[in-house]
Amino acid sequence: MRGMHFGVSLPGRGPLATPDALTKLAEKADTLRYTSLFVTDHVVIPTSNNSTYPYSPTGRFASDWTNGYLEPIALMGVLAGLTSRIRLGTSVLVVPYRNPVVTAKMLATLDVMSGGRLILGAGVGWMREEFEAVQAPPFDERGRVTDEYLRLMRVMWTKEPAEFTGKYYRLPSASALPKPRQAGGIPIWVGGHTDAALRRVGELADAWHPIGLRPPAMLHPPEYAEKVKVIHGWARKAGRDPKDITLSLRVPLELAPRRGTWTGSDQPGFRGTAAEVIGHIKAYQTLGVSHFVFDLAPADLRGQLSLMERFAEEVRPKVLRAPR
Repeated sequence: MRGMHFGVSLPGRGPLATPDALTKLAEKADTLRYTSLFVTDHVVIPTSNNSTYPYSPTGRFASDWTNGYLEPIALMGVLAGLTSRIRLGTSVLVVPYRNPVVTAKMLATLDVMSGGRLILGAGVGWMREEFEAVQAPPFDERGRVTDEYLRLMRVMWTKEPAEFTGKYYRLPSASALPKPRQAGGIPIWVGGHTDAALRRVGELADAWHPIGLRPPAMLHPPEYAEKVKVIHGWARKAGRDPKDITLSLRVPLELAPRRGTWTGSDQPGFRGTAAEVIGHIKAYQTLGVSHFVFDLAPADLRGQLSLMERFAEEVRPKVLRAPR
């Protein structure tokens, strides 16, 4: 994808994770010609857990465990039928939770049926108790498992017949049809910003897809730029061209009301007037970021729909072209 792109992260849980709300949000994003829709992943939330959540200042998962989560692959199947052009991705799929051969086949099927619109946003996961609940491979080995599963999925999508031998999975020679609609398979966008995640991006990903401006994962432009250097270093070591790796960023978005007082500017994210949000975007554009994915700040459906409209009218036309 060339040029500048903007996407929306859909609510996967809570009061807006309903058929009616998600239909309206997806159809609006498609009509307004956003580039992408992303959905999130949890299978179960153990009622008691002590795992450290990486996107909260307290390290605690800021959610009632009864809030519920829609399964992302199933949800993308519905979204594919509701939309006609927008790309559909996971932000992010916890790769070790699912059998990689079955997952690769499900994603390939969705790519075929959607006309080649899928993005696999991939992560290693953070909740030890959820790993145990779904009987995934050992939590402490999740990074190595993820690397291997992603390589296996690529084989499934590009080789016929497919064959793979690894530490965690062995696939004897087998037919793996149909292949994804997209040439070269479904693009893999690796999330996270740890040293291991940066290596994973450089060695095997099509894009870096971190969450930023959500304490403690801030990734202000200077920090983002330093991590891009690390990614490019790993890419060169792997014999890859760093320019082949798309840079993205997922951040909260909120536009100040056109009239009246507003107190939202003290929260992290791309928040403020249209001019201020444009400034935030351009600061990352200069670093090579070409795809932004927004968590819409309003808690209500009307507010989210309005924010998508305002961004498309007031901000997007002024930042569509990447700086030279």
